[in-house]
Amino acid sequence: MAIPAWAQDDDLPQTQDPKVKDKINAARIAYITDQLGLTPAEAEKFWPIYHEFSKNRAEIKQQYREMKKNPDPNKTTEQNEQALVDLQFQIKQKELDLEKDYSGRLLKVISAQKLRTLPDAEKRFRQMILEQIQRRQVQQNRQQQLRDKQQQQLQKRNN
Repeated sequence: MAIPAWAQDDDLPQTQDPKVKDKINAARIAYITDQLGLTPAEAEKFWPIYHEFSKNRAEIKQQYREMKKNPDPNKTTEQNEQALVDLQFQIKQKELDLEKDYSGRLLKVISAQKLRTLPDAEKRFRQMILEQIQRRQVQQNRQQQLRDKQQQQLQKRNN
C-alpha cells in the first residue's frame, strides 16, 4: 500500500523559526490524531513510527535537492539533467520501499482503514496550513496598504 502524501512538507513554506515549526508540528499531531480517530494507546505507538518515517523520507528527498543545487561541474548540462532524471526514479523507488516498510509497521499499530485515511488527512492539513498562511499574507498586505495610504495622506497634509 503506497502512501505518497505522508509527511510531504515540501509544499509548505519553510521557516527557520523553531517556534513556528513546533506549532505546526503540534497542530499536525492534533489534527491527524483527530482525523484518524487514534486512541491514546494507538497515538503513543503511532507517532514515534510516523516521525521516524518522516525523518527518513526527508533524508531521501534531500539527496535530490543537493544534486539539483550542486550539479557535477565535470558533466554537461544534459548529462546533469539525465542524472537528475535517473536519481528521481531511484528516489521514488526508495520512497516506495520506505512506505511499504512503514505501512507494515503501522498496520501493527492501527487499522488498515486508519492507514488508508492518513494521506487524505495529511493533504487536508497541508491545505489548511497553506490557506492560513495565505490569509495572513493578505491581511498583512492590507495593513501595509492602509499604513501606506495613511502615510501618503499625512504627506499631502504637510505639503
